[in-house]
Amino acid sequence: MLNLKNPNLYNNRELSWLQFNTRVLKQAQDESLPLLERLKFLAIYGTNLDEFYMIRVAGLKKLFAQGVIVSGADKLTPMQQLREIRKYLHQEQQVLEHCMGGILKKLEDENLYIKSYAEVNNQQKHKLNQYFKENIYPVIIPIAIDATHPFPHLNNLSFGLIVKLLDSDDNSIERFGIVRIPRVLSRFIELENGVYVPIESVVAEHIDELFPGYILDKYASFRVTRNADISIEEEEADDFMEILEEGLRLRRKGEIVRLEIGSNTDEEIVEFFNKHTNVYKRDIYRFNSFLNLSSLWQIVSNKDFAHLTLPPFKPKNLPPLDGNEDIFKTLENQDILLYHPYESFEPVVKFIQTASKDPDVVSIKMTLYRSGTNSPIVHALMHASESGKQVTVMVELKARFDEENNLIWAKALEKSGAHVIYGIKGFKVHAKAALVTRRTDGGLKQYAHIGTGNYNPSTAKIYTDMSYMTSKDVVTNDLTRFFHFLTGFSKKGSLNELYMSPSQIKPKLLSLIQNEARKKKDGHIIAKVNSLVDEDVIRALYKASQAGVKIELIVRGICALKPGLKGVSENIRVISILGKYLEHARMFYFKNDATQIYISSADWMPRNLVRRIELLTAIKDNVAKEKILQVLQLQCSDNTLAHELQSDGTYIKVKRDPSSRAVNNHKLLEDYVNRISKATKKETANTISKLAARLYVES
Repeated sequence: MLNLKNPNLYNNRELSWLQFNTRVLKQAQDESLPLLERLKFLAIYGTNLDEFYMIRVAGLKKLFAQGVIVSGADKLTPMQQLREIRKYLHQEQQVLEHCMGGILKKLEDENLYIKSYAEVNNQQKHKLNQYFKENIYPVIIPIAIDATHPFPHLNNLSFGLIVKLLDSDDNSIERFGIVRIPRVLSRFIELENGVYVPIESVVAEHIDELFPGYILDKYASFRVTRNADISIEEEEADDFMEILEEGLRLRRKGEIVRLEIGSNTDEEIVEFFNKHTNVYKRDIYRFNSFLNLSSLWQIVSNKDFAHLTLPPFKPKNLPPLDGNEDIFKTLENQDILLYHPYESFEPVVKFIQTASKDPDVVSIKMTLYRSGTNSPIVHALMHASESGKQVTVMVELKARFDEENNLIWAKALEKSGAHVIYGIKGFKVHAKAALVTRRTDGGLKQYAHIGTGNYNPSTAKIYTDMSYMTSKDVVTNDLTRFFHFLTGFSKKGSLNELYMSPSQIKPKLLSLIQNEARKKKDGHIIAKVNSLVDEDVIRALYKASQAGVKIELIVRGICALKPGLKGVSENIRVISILGKYLEHARMFYFKNDATQIYISSADWMPRNLVRRIELLTAIKDNVAKEKILQVLQLQCSDNTLAHELQSDGTYIKVKRDPSSRAVNNHKLLEDYVNRISKATKKETANTISKLAARLYVES
């Protein structure tokens, strides 16, 4: 019998993630996309890589330093993974710089330039000199380094210049220094509309003003990346907020895990810098272009060049939520399923805002993971609390890189009188749920929202997610138990209609997969997740494939499963979709299950299924079920944005048969929602329903 624990049957999760970021880079290389759209993907690539080094690479380095040999199903050791990661990234850097150079060259034809100080004309140099004097000089930080001036601490993602200076009176006297460029300064100086100058080239031109009596011999820009993972010993934490705040302070001081050096690199400069920072040589990356790709958002966001991005899409409010309807009466009559960003997130915000003002509402309970800045939902919760309603909010303070923002909201909510919970010891609360309790003629009535994404109106415009809204007692009663579990103590933590991790979701998923396996060739699974890593789930899928089940997986990011292996996974197809929107929804179809359709906040990873509080929701409303199945089928048919995973761990762009229709699921869904929205202005509800069904079939 085949050993399904054989490490050759699994992709390494870190190397699979690198493949995902390569697909992001390929979007930047796609010449069919507008130029600033391509530049946007370079910014995303850079941001992704920053976080990967801060968390994943830092974690592997820590494991190696402690002598811990921990590996996943692929059995690669931390050192083996680090070697492969460094090799991969150094090779890809050449592709990255070639891609960037090509984009910037073509942008010049559109009158958009990134020029160094030396490349601009005298009039522009005068303008830059004035800008330096008024905006940079007062806040820049020149630091001499010698026996009396120790090497400074550099916070995570610190950016600046390393300089070698010569005494203007005696050139044989050499000095080294650092110029820290604070984040409050723009990465690029916009000379005039469409002309950007990297700030480091302006600073380098004025070194003599920062170090009077010295002249610049050579310099290089630098950027450091530190270990940013916050380790919290919850058993020792009497005040969780206090220990998290301390963790945020320590994040800025973690071990340096990467050093990026910009153009004009000189080995003497690098050696001087690394003598003090001690970064492993293979974690030093030398760039011919400028550093900090995420800063390209500054240029992408220039509205005067919006024609160089994809046309914006305005999310629509579709029936029955397209007017001034009573949201509570609507939910008493029917369930609602919204697919963001095609359908607006506004009804979800309105749901909470209406509840906060409704005199009949007695309580609102919510989970908040990443709510964003200036959140209308949080403001509504504060208003509800201040007006006397019972407001309970589970604010997950451990949401990585949103900890500080969540701390601010948690304190503001507490100040308004809300009951704020800061998490469950040992777990992250990643479930997305809201529950409103309201007085009606028949007593108390409850209304629920369960989502696959965060309560963040900004990201809801670019992330694809599902929102399920209902007043069905079987769901709302379970959500009441769910919130009781969060606020109180429970040894079971199980629900009846919904499924909650860590105790229920994984067994349910395994049961659903095994049920399809029993049906053999009549079995069919379609699953859409962000990441697939859990070994037990993968082995269950392998067994189902061996039994003849047709399995279609839409996995945006990490996929440890290998499709197409003879005798193991021949019936499994895996695609990844990258495009205008970030695929974030988790939704599943199991042909032979009584319910068939599920949505979830959880990916198929151990952290989601074992170490987090998540929700899996069975969708029983027929209209909602059909809608989700149609979206899944549409994405499986995508031949424009999809990349297909090969058995060796690489991805190949899905090629369209020239005789077949192009299927870009993002574009088709935009067109579909636009047509429905226009039709609602003049057609009946029954006609709209028929049109919707026809459009999905056509797609």
